[in-house]
Amino acid sequence: MTDHTVADRIKRDVADNDVVLYMKGTPVFPQCGFSAAVVQVLTHLGVKFKGIDVLADPSLRQGIKEFSNWPTVPQLYVKGEFVGGCDIVREMFETGELNELLSTRGVATTQAA
Repeated sequence: MTDHTVADRIKRDVADNDVVLYMKGTPVFPQCGFSAAVVQVLTHLGVKFKGIDVLADPSLRQGIKEFSNWPTVPQLYVKGEFVGGCDIVREMFETGELNELLSTRGVATTQAA
């Protein structure tokens, strides 16, 4: 990663927040269907999360892809660990694995694991 300030910002956001979603748009106004789908899953589970709009900062949009070595946005992080993008999050939600992961990591949800 060429821009250390972007990498440092990502590390800080991921460390300071239990659940972080790098997305296109905001949780209230997602700018793509994939970001909207992940917001919907997290909202359904009652998870408090920080949404970070990569469209507001082109260096962040590229930086998060390099940071995770994952080519697409959205990207979900739980307790500092990269979980995945939309398809992975949706699949984990459908199988109950996402709720279990959140519970195991001590992240409060409104759904019982």
